[in-house]
This record gives sequence, structure tokens and C-alpha cells, in this order.
Amino acid sequence: MSESNNQNLSTEQWSTVLVEALPYFKNWCGKIVVVKYGGNAMLNEELKAAVMEDIVLLSTIGVKVVLVHGGGPEINKMLDKVGKESKFIDGLRYTDAETMEIVQMVLTGKLNKEIVGLLLQKGGKAVGLSGVDSGLLRAKKTEKDLGFVGDVTEVNPAILTSLLDEGFIPVVSTVALGEDGDSSNYNINADTAAAKIAVALKAEKFVQLTNVPGVLRKLDDPSSLIKRIEKTAIGSLKATGIISSGMIPKIDCCLTALEGGVPRTHIIDGRVPHSLLIEMFSDRGIGTMIY
Repeated sequence: MSESNNQNLSTEQWSTVLVEALPYFKNWCGKIVVVKYGGNAMLNEELKAAVMEDIVLLSTIGVKVVLVHGGGPEINKMLDKVGKESKFIDGLRYTDAETMEIVQMVLTGKLNKEIVGLLLQKGGKAVGLSGVDSGLLRAKKTEKDLGFVGDVTEVNPAILTSLLDEGFIPVVSTVALGEDGDSSNYNINADTAAAKIAVALKAEKFVQLTNVPGVLRKLDDPSSLIKRIEKTAIGSLKATGIISSGMIPKIDCCLTALEGGVPRTHIIDGRVPHSLLIEMFSDRGIGTMIY
């Protein structure tokens, strides 16, 4: 929350905010929450700072947060810089060996460490990892030939559990190690990886920070936001076109988490400052919950 907003709140309003949040503080202490971080919240510096503040606050009150990030726009920028043309098949990036080197450099060498540095600046304890570290993520090549693009086959969360138990915030970039006998590394969809990490950790909540308010009944009409969706209703919402296009893979990741035992999944608007805290610690919440 900005300083100007702080000054506009009366003592009574501040008391109301804190009283409303207190039960949520108690409820979430010691619970694991996996956050997939990307979209505009990753590109806008003010929003990026707000996300880092949210995560440090969550960690400070005892919530065990794992932050999983992508980096498509940054990868595109680096490919442009080196004069490497992007190739897409059915809308999906083809990742040849040279592109894979750039993906690893951007995700694990640049973005991951930038995020860790921001968390440290905000007073948090953070450690950067890739899916290769400690064999956290194992993958096999996708059935569709996209080069070094893989599907997660195994999550080994021991390194995450150890870090969480010591009070650290693990920050995970989604480059995965090949299965036994496969020496390749693979580029993994960050939403899918985050959902599978949430399942492996038996997380209480899986949150995707996105560029939209959530699932809308009418496209481009934020007032038509659907706040709660039971997973049994997803099929009909897809059939009627309410869930379509880029929302489908996000919903499918929520289903992956739910079917793996995660009780609550959320798609929230990363363009709203402190949207994570609003979702976690207020009665009104934000975005769409799939349960």
C-alpha cells in the first residue's frame, strides 16, 4: 500500500483492516502456498515491488511461500538482442539448442537472481533455484516436437521442504532435468510446473498471478467476474465459451492442482497492487477461486 493511501486511512479504518486480517494470519501460519509469478506484475516495477512486499510479509507471519516464475517476455527480448528468430508451432515456441541456452541464461541467471535480490531488499530470506537443482523437476520431451520443451514427469520437493523449514522463500525457475538416461535440460511451462510443485508439497493454496481479473462471463467486462467456480462446472463453462483461449491452460493447471489434493486454487489479477494480500487476508478476496 502506498504512503499516500496510508495517510488517507483513519485510525478506525486501520483497526477494521487489522481486525479483519487477524484470523487469516492465524489460519495461514505454517501453511504452504505456491505462487506462480508472471505477466504484467513481472514487467511493471511498481507492481513487482508490491508482489515482493506481499511475499515477504507472508513469510514474516509464518506462511511458507514458494515462488515459481516464468519469463517469456524477457526471453523474447534476449532473442531479439542476439538476432535469433523465434519459431512457433501452433502458437508454441520451438526451442532449439541455441534457444535453450538463452532460456537457461535468462530464467536461471538473470530473472531468478533479480527476484531473489528484490526479496532480500524487502527484508526477506530467499534462495534461487532452477528445476535442475537437486533434481527438483524431471521432464521428458513433449509429444509434439518443440525441441527442448518438456513435460514434467516427477517433482522431488525435498530441497524446497528443507528451505521452507528454515524460513527461506524458494524462488524457482522452470528449467527441468531430463529423465534418467537423458542428459538434456528442458524448458517447462511455468504454470504447469507450479501446479505440480503445489501437489508435491501438499500445498494449501495455489495462486496464479495473471494479466486479467479472473474468469469473466463477458469478455472485457470486469463486473462479470465469476468469483467462485466448482471444478465440476468447468466443463460446461468451456462448452459455452466462457472459459476459452488463454484462460483454458490456466484453468487446466488449477485442475491439475485440485486433482492432486490442493484444496484451493486461485487466478488473480497481478495488475492490482497487493492483490496477493487482498486474496489471502480479506473477506472480499480477489479474482476467481476454483475449488
